[in-house]
Amino acid sequence: MRVRPSQVIKDLVLWLFVILSVIPFLSMISTSFSQAMYELPYPPKILPDSINFSNYAKILKESDFFRYFLNSVFLSAAVTVAVLFISSLSAYGFARFDFPGKKIIFNLYLFTMMVPGVLNLIAQYSVINRMHLVNTYTGILLLMIGGGIAGNTFFLRGFFEDIPHELEESVVMDGGGRWCIFRHIVLPLSKPALGTLGIGVFSGVWSDFFTVLTFIKDPEKWTLPVALQLLRGEHATEWGTVMAASVLLFIPELVMFVIVQKHFVQSGGGEGAVKG
Repeated sequence: MRVRPSQVIKDLVLWLFVILSVIPFLSMISTSFSQAMYELPYPPKILPDSINFSNYAKILKESDFFRYFLNSVFLSAAVTVAVLFISSLSAYGFARFDFPGKKIIFNLYLFTMMVPGVLNLIAQYSVINRMHLVNTYTGILLLMIGGGIAGNTFFLRGFFEDIPHELEESVVMDGGGRWCIFRHIVLPLSKPALGTLGIGVFSGVWSDFFTVLTFIKDPEKWTLPVALQLLRGEHATEWGTVMAASVLLFIPELVMFVIVQKHFVQSGGGEGAVKG
């Protein structure tokens, strides 16, 4: 097999970008194992001088880590499940049903995607405050779930439209209804899209700082990103402690990716299910 020089150059460039992307994470992990570090190492250390778990023990013992962790898990899981369910129903409706005002409503969905979330903050806070839902998980769940439906509907709609109509017609001939089609045909064939969407929603909610800090006033209801910022304020120069907290914050996202990565396959799973 002949290797082309252009392909070798492309591979080397890609590997260079991979190495540059991994260095900050390795430096973060290395710093988290350091002792009494009051300034960041320069140049960054890829490998730690020694393995010391004192920073992790300090985070787990002296802070309310588990409380913030459970708060983050609850919000991230609840929003992810709700967004996947509602967005998939909405996308299926736009992909398969004809109803009055369909194009207008979908264009409104697209318009909301063009407005930066920061610009909506005052209006959102006013509405949530009038509903007496400030400092409640109910209010922040409404915001996070409602804010993600439009873009996720747009994402799933294109995927649903590629599913062959013949599969749905065969279910109808066997006496199945729309819910049966959605549950047993559309959702199983949409695992790649749902997995990708789930990762994005979970990561977005898990790392959300601004929304939680704005709408949640009770420290006992804060999440890990907010707690991490407070830790930086309390231990401004103890970088080992800050990096240890950052590593713990990153682990659930990595676990989430490992769980759903098996669904990251190319779309078109229903193309071979219908005979020509």
